[in-house]
Amino acid sequence: MNKELQKNLRNQVAPYEKSNTMKSIWQLINSIVPFIFLWFLCFKSLSISYFLTLGLAVLAGGFLVRIFIIFHDCCHHSFFKNRRANKIVGTITGIITLFPYNRWQHEHSVHHATSSNLDKRGTGDLWMLTLDEYKAASFWKRLAYRLYRNPFIMFGVGPIYVFLLQNRFNRKAARLKERLNTYLTNISILALYWLLCWEIGWQSFLLVEGPIFLISGSIGIWLFYVQHTFEDSYFEEDAEWEYVKAAVEGSSYYKLPKLLQWLTGNIGYHHIHHLSPRVPNYKLEEVHNNTLPLQNVPTVTLTTSISSLKFHLWDEARKKFIGFKDVSN
Repeated sequence: MNKELQKNLRNQVAPYEKSNTMKSIWQLINSIVPFIFLWFLCFKSLSISYFLTLGLAVLAGGFLVRIFIIFHDCCHHSFFKNRRANKIVGTITGIITLFPYNRWQHEHSVHHATSSNLDKRGTGDLWMLTLDEYKAASFWKRLAYRLYRNPFIMFGVGPIYVFLLQNRFNRKAARLKERLNTYLTNISILALYWLLCWEIGWQSFLLVEGPIFLISGSIGIWLFYVQHTFEDSYFEEDAEWEYVKAAVEGSSYYKLPKLLQWLTGNIGYHHIHHLSPRVPNYKLEEVHNNTLPLQNVPTVTLTTSISSLKFHLWDEARKKFIGFKDVSN
């Protein structure tokens, strides 16, 4: 992809970088209201069958992912035209999804600026080693990496670590505004959870919130994983790294059934989102359909995405992901 084509591609996407206030408000309504209603149904179903509760929790978890996408757009200032509106809604949806707005906004901005850059890994991304780094690693580092890449750890334990531990603390270099926002988020979460426990009892609260939290967290990590972990992805050292190529070739198009696409806020069009984070989630499909070069990108489906679980290391020589079984000593 030459420089001229990259420039033209960004110019083609630019007209879509404007939010629609009415669409944004409607998305807030059709995401948060059903989530609250499903949460209430989960609680009521406890007296009928916990299997029914778990079934409803799956659907509620899907809507919680959709709320996270709203939070995510607010962090990019793409959900509303007004930055203050983005911060207010972002902070509120961050409380619902357990993410501090300013802290995550910083880390995610770094992720966008460094995605697929081998020399700038470590902030807002998944831990990934190259084949050479893995071969040179100590026994304990290899063991830690294998555990990290284990599906049970990544998608089962991962949400607990990210939401209950990592997101609750400020990063060392955080400024006062970011620190205060994290404190506000944490206090609000505690107040909300205390109120729910007081109203329905802590046992009922855990039986409802627990599975919703784990399901939505696992889905979120899975989406992020699939969108950046596919066989012929794009990774380069800083000297050769290019932003547009990293976006279009280093982020997948996760082609989902329409219902799942809706619940996940079109985030499957991840190549477009990385190319232009200012495009609101409800315009991503339109960009894809109207921009031919963006249709010819790495495409992953529900079926083929399962194969991404076997990709663990980036082979710089062959420029592709490989599995642990492909490592020769």
